[in-house]
Amino acid sequence: MDVILLGLTSHRRTQIALFVAILIISLITMLGNLMVILLVQLDSRLHTPMYFFLSNLSVLEMSFVSNIVPQMLAHLLTGNGKISFNRCTAQMYLGGALLCTEGLLLGAMAYDRYVAICWPLVYVMVMSKGRCLMLAAISWACGFLLPVVYTHCILHLPFCGPNIINHFICSLQMVLRLACGNIHHIEVIILAIAAFVLLVPLSVILTSYGLIIASVVRMRSAEGRSKAFSTCASHLAVVTMFYGSLMALYMRPRSGTDSSHDKHVSIFHVVITPLLNPVIYTLRNKDVHASVAKILCRRAAQHKG
Repeated sequence: MDVILLGLTSHRRTQIALFVAILIISLITMLGNLMVILLVQLDSRLHTPMYFFLSNLSVLEMSFVSNIVPQMLAHLLTGNGKISFNRCTAQMYLGGALLCTEGLLLGAMAYDRYVAICWPLVYVMVMSKGRCLMLAAISWACGFLLPVVYTHCILHLPFCGPNIINHFICSLQMVLRLACGNIHHIEVIILAIAAFVLLVPLSVILTSYGLIIASVVRMRSAEGRSKAFSTCASHLAVVTMFYGSLMALYMRPRSGTDSSHDKHVSIFHVVITPLLNPVIYTLRNKDVHASVAKILCRRAAQHKG
């Protein structure tokens, strides 16, 4: 069985323009996230829990782009949105797994910021290398294992209806629309998984920042307050984009089956968010700027020598 993705548009000139724009943005995204990973690996000053989690987030964004964008670009270039059902479900699974992992990882990053600001004297001991590896491993393991449950159930559903998806990706809700069997039990499973991987990290994030704000307010030094807020601003911006896009996708009344709104929000989440994340974390980050300058100076010295 093949699935037909209708894509973003059927207008040929618009398809070519979108192909060029998305290709350029995706290349910049991959290079930006790769730069973050390399900087953290090359500069010992960035071997801290915050940059360790940021490296994981960059790997996550690169994986997200690799899962979705190549198929989207092929569709825009050829005008043919045909994809095999197995490939469609694989894209659905990976998209869900990466989304779950990101939610859990953002929760771990919020906990790291809480310990750094509220318990600075024991920060190194609490956020040890082993603790960071454990939090990251739990995020990745839960993120990739939980979607196996609903993916297994979906693969055992009968698909006898239209094979057309009004979207540019094989998202979970779009694949479920193709099923002609009873999907109530799958919807319950999906709801339970979503509650765990989204609400639990959100609770950690809200609690962490509530305690951070209370701690910062008690600080006597204005410079200390400014530094504390600046270290959290980047993470808060990424969290806002992540949960904001999810709310725009799912927390709205469903009227009809038109997916134009979903496509507009999804293009932001798939193309723009992975680009903005490394920019947000590095734009005003003095440690990253110093690391870039150090590496460039080292390379220049090597060439002179």
